[in-house]
Amino acid sequence: MSTEESTIEDMRQQLLELGKAARAAATVLAKASTQAKDEALMAAAKTMRKNQGAILHANKTDMKEAQDRELTEAMLDRLLLTEDRIEAMAKGLEDIARLTDPVGDVMTEWDRPNGLRIARIRVPLGVIGIIYESRPNVTADAGALCLKSGNAAILRGGSESFHSSRAIHDCLLTGLRTSGLPDGAIQILATQDRAAVGMMLTMPQYIDIIVPRGGKGLIERVQNESRIPVIAHLDGNCHVYVDGAADLAMAREINLNAKLRRTGICGASETLLVDRRCMDSHLTPLVMDLLEGGCEVRGDDATQKVDDRVVPAREADWDKEYLDSIIAVSVVDGVAAAIDHIEVHGSHHTDCIVTDDADAASRFLNEIDSAIVLHNASTQFADGGEFGMGAEIGISTNRLHARGPVGVEQLTSFKYVVRGQGQIRS
Repeated sequence: MSTEESTIEDMRQQLLELGKAARAAATVLAKASTQAKDEALMAAAKTMRKNQGAILHANKTDMKEAQDRELTEAMLDRLLLTEDRIEAMAKGLEDIARLTDPVGDVMTEWDRPNGLRIARIRVPLGVIGIIYESRPNVTADAGALCLKSGNAAILRGGSESFHSSRAIHDCLLTGLRTSGLPDGAIQILATQDRAAVGMMLTMPQYIDIIVPRGGKGLIERVQNESRIPVIAHLDGNCHVYVDGAADLAMAREINLNAKLRRTGICGASETLLVDRRCMDSHLTPLVMDLLEGGCEVRGDDATQKVDDRVVPAREADWDKEYLDSIIAVSVVDGVAAAIDHIEVHGSHHTDCIVTDDADAASRFLNEIDSAIVLHNASTQFADGGEFGMGAEIGISTNRLHARGPVGVEQLTSFKYVVRGQGQIRS
């Protein structure tokens, strides 16, 4: 056997062992008490704060390697951990612990004429495989959400965040041991080899759901190769539409925040649409704000007239998720044209209308078929934490099972419990 073949076989064996441990842990977690799960999360948060130095040291190693690979500034920002971001992760664990436990929730119940009592009750999905890139905080968010919802997790972080993710996982492991829950409840692959992803996708006997979180290339690969159901979105081509009845001051604030608060997240706006009715008053300040904020603007003919720095937009720009300080800008003929543009070019992720016209807002919110639609609010609110979910594994654009932020409730399924008094069917 060659060295390469031996390495692949070792990886396969590692994954099989992880799968077996996860399946066994899932059985324990399905009946674990809320108290035990919450105790694990609170202990993990405490450990994360205590181990802040070790996490920052690990992240420094990842950042050095990422800089050597010349990753974009947006990708480096996604990877970077600071004291504030570690504190946010720890607080996120505590927030998840405080959420209502979804497992065992009676969703609805009813009586049949024959006396049967039927209830629909939330249950965990089982074992969830999470494949993600760059953002090490996903390790904490995904592990915690799976635990709270009674699921075992197998985590495969990106090579960029390898050391950071392992340091964060150590904190989660301490939490599990503190509460007496099995180590197999939250596991992480100890390899940077991309072949591990392909192996995970062909383990339906051990993994019930795959959740990929990353760039379009990763998502497409997972959806094409997986033998396991997938909860995913391809990309976040998010839009801000500034209607003719929009307050200019509000539009400027939302536009800047939606694009530039953090350019590397899936809720960052990638296209600005401006109603022709307010072009004379709104277009120039909206575009100049972006330019002065360090954003490259790629515009249609009308937008190019605002400033010499505006680059002509190509057809491909309307379909692009930049995840960078770049935005496409177009003037459209009212809310109907904005809806048409988003329908053709959007990714059904998150889209926003800025307007004081209630009818225009209602039409936009009703007709835009995206997982999240907003009125007079930044697209950067596309986040489970901001929705009161504690955190999220990702934003799903699926139409089956889960759509929008995937939190603890979305990581459950249900079963029917039927109670009778000896009824038989004729």
